[in-house]
Amino acid sequence: MGVEKTFCMLKPDTVRNHHIGDVIAMIEKAGFEIKQMKMFSFTTQGVEEFYAVHKGKEFYERLIKFMSVGAVVALQLERENAVSALRELIGATDPKKAAPGTIRYLYGTGSPDNAVHASDSVENAAVEAAMIFTR
Repeated sequence: MGVEKTFCMLKPDTVRNHHIGDVIAMIEKAGFEIKQMKMFSFTTQGVEEFYAVHKGKEFYERLIKFMSVGAVVALQLERENAVSALRELIGATDPKKAAPGTIRYLYGTGSPDNAVHASDSVENAAVEAAMIFTR
């Protein structure tokens, strides 16, 4: 597939529990290059825009509330097959179902407090990165 860019966001639980360095170390050890990084806190409107694709789903309101409670760290990453490699590194959405050694297995505690968000396609990564890094 070649070199791709993807987007990752360390969620408020990761920041609050002082795991920023641990997660970034795992990402870098997996061969990702950090192209951009930004720490910030979402406004309610900002997080609603970011997760608009999930509006109407049963977890949407819980996700919006959770992502608005503290700082997050956004990363634009690059490497070969970045999207699939990052999705494998972070593990299943539910930390209890994530493979041992994955980010969510190690640092997630539930849903939506599952440590990280990662884009599911190159196209969505570009959209998500633009939403965060052009503000």
